[in-house]
Amino acid sequence: MNKLVKLTFVCSSFLYTYSASGSETTNKTKQNHISEKFVQIQVEENVTIGKAIKIIVGHYPQQAASIVSTALDLYPDKYKEIIHAAISAQPTLTREVVTMALNKGISNCTSIVETAINADPSYIDFVVTAAANSTPEQLSEIVRIAIVTEPDSADYIVQSLAKEHPSKIVDILQSAIGAVPFVGEYAVEALLAIFPNDAEKVITTAVRESGAQREYVKRIIKTAKNSGIDVEKLEAYAINGGATAEELSQVLDNNK
Repeated sequence: MNKLVKLTFVCSSFLYTYSASGSETTNKTKQNHISEKFVQIQVEENVTIGKAIKIIVGHYPQQAASIVSTALDLYPDKYKEIIHAAISAQPTLTREVVTMALNKGISNCTSIVETAINADPSYIDFVVTAAANSTPEQLSEIVRIAIVTEPDSADYIVQSLAKEHPSKIVDILQSAIGAVPFVGEYAVEALLAIFPNDAEKVITTAVRESGAQREYVKRIIKTAKNSGIDVEKLEAYAINGGATAEELSQVLDNNK
């Protein structure tokens, strides 16, 4: 406990000095000073980087982003611990931390996204949208790891990403169902709620991607029906995706 108290006191001293400086040039100089002090504190006190981040972020949220950036530069091999500690201590930093880590190229997108989600799953929409905006070419992989890591949040994941990248609805849906097949009905419900005019591509894609699990196909049809899709159009969309007349009859006749 004495080590942590001392760490807090030392951090207080150099962070105050940094925040009190008056010019941009001086601030940059102080920023480098923070980096040096940060290293010294870790070595001298033998406190883990995770504990240090939690203490500093918790006591000095206004300096949190700067400290996390410095920590990632100093300890790139400890990025998981740094990201987890920062987001756990200050969840509102989620988007900034994910973007920062990806831009620094300290690890692959998959690992950063998974680490950030595990730190605070309730901010999963911030994680996936930040990751997709920073590395749009990895959208499918972002969907996959997010769904696998937190399948119960599938609706939030696909909805958040579709809002940011509406032209990628099909790719998002394919990746989500391909990663965890049973989330198809939840993904369809979430997408139809905000993109009712894209019902054809949503339903056809979902049915097609769920083809190996016929029970999931029927659940998707039922979800689409409950979402208010016209029955005749629903039948056409589902058949185009590979649904059979028998499956349609089993679902729609039972819901009349």
